[in-house]
Amino acid sequence: MKVQEVIDTVIFDTCGDRKLEKSGDVLMSGDPNMEVTGIVTSFMATVEVIRKAIAHGANMIITHEPTYYTGKDEIQWLEHDPVYLEKKKLIEDNQIAIWRFHDHMHMGHTDRIYDGLLKDIGWEEQMIEKNQPHTYEIAQTTLGELAEFFKQKLKMSVIQIVGDPAMPCSRIGILVGGGSLGLGREQMPIELMRDKNLDVMVCGEIVEWTLCAYVNDAKMLGLNKAMLVIGHERSEEPGMKHMAQWLPPLVHGIPVSFIDAEEPFIYL
Repeated sequence: MKVQEVIDTVIFDTCGDRKLEKSGDVLMSGDPNMEVTGIVTSFMATVEVIRKAIAHGANMIITHEPTYYTGKDEIQWLEHDPVYLEKKKLIEDNQIAIWRFHDHMHMGHTDRIYDGLLKDIGWEEQMIEKNQPHTYEIAQTTLGELAEFFKQKLKMSVIQIVGDPAMPCSRIGILVGGGSLGLGREQMPIELMRDKNLDVMVCGEIVEWTLCAYVNDAKMLGLNKAMLVIGHERSEEPGMKHMAQWLPPLVHGIPVSFIDAEEPFIYL
């Protein structure tokens, strides 16, 4: 299969005929007519992921997030940047095609990023509303125990908490990646928490003056509200891991591997 054939096959399998005319799902490097010898899926095509893909013998990386540091992967401003030039050289010298699979992935028959996360945490049957992967009802636990659960399932060494670790909770919201920023409406996560009577919101990204401030005030008022911050990468990487399991039958024997981009942080 050629690069463009892989792209078209993945989009059709995810969304059917609902292909976006404009989206962030662009081929950032490589020739669309290049024969694909191996595919790597990852949250982000970092330099380390690219190096590992080369070592795997793969010449196509399917990334969920941008390669070049802005949401639209704009490169004009990087024309003379040394980091960009070195990364671009690494990609071009090894003839790696990098395709971003983001918008279509989230708008599929089911959101395939959530599909992977739910597979990892085992909450597929816990949704409050069928096929609405933002709210869940689980057996009552404490906030501290819930934090330990996510640390273990997502292989995290630390997790940020707003709230009382001893607080009981059973109604949980999850907003992965940048969804917890509100997707253009800062109040959206707060409205979701209020309208669905959620005890805890599990977040990817946060802004400290929006949902974080709301939950913190609720805690100070003695209300049963809390939040966990697991980060953008940890909340969305499972979707790309899961992709390496559903993709092989679509690409007719091309080797497919998952490479974890890993958290960008070191904790001291």
